[in-house]
Amino acid sequence: MDRTPPTLNQVNIVSGNLDASIAFYRRLGIDIPDARVWRTASGAHHASAVEPAAPEAAGLDLDSAAFARVWNRGWAGRTDLAGRVVVGFAVAARGDVDRIYGEMIGAGHRGLQAPYDAFWGARYAIVEDPDGVAVGLMSPVSAEHRAQPPAV
Repeated sequence: MDRTPPTLNQVNIVSGNLDASIAFYRRLGIDIPDARVWRTASGAHHASAVEPAAPEAAGLDLDSAAFARVWNRGWAGRTDLAGRVVVGFAVAARGDVDRIYGEMIGAGHRGLQAPYDAFWGARYAIVEDPDGVAVGLMSPVSAEHRAQPPAV
């Protein structure tokens, strides 16, 4: 059985003021085009930097605290999310998300978000490392698993 290890591919920062965070990272020199900022009637909720040119580099995403509570049910009701970081790992297949999540939970690590089919088309789950850092596990995106984004 192929057990390709997860690959670090994303750092996601939960922001208390997404517009201020976008301005900060742009001033730092990170390319975050307006087309990669998702806004709803209630404001900005997600921004993705342009993928780095180096294939071994991780991408940067920024999310509002309100949106983070949607994709991580373990954070529902929390008011202390600003500044939280999610370290994202890509896995080879949808089933790997469930398998790795189960192995980590079985080893005694806390699960924040059980595996589920996320609206953006990936299978996704989150576990916590021993220091409380959220670690996301994400499969490749599949067009047939995409759905409408939730209201935030």
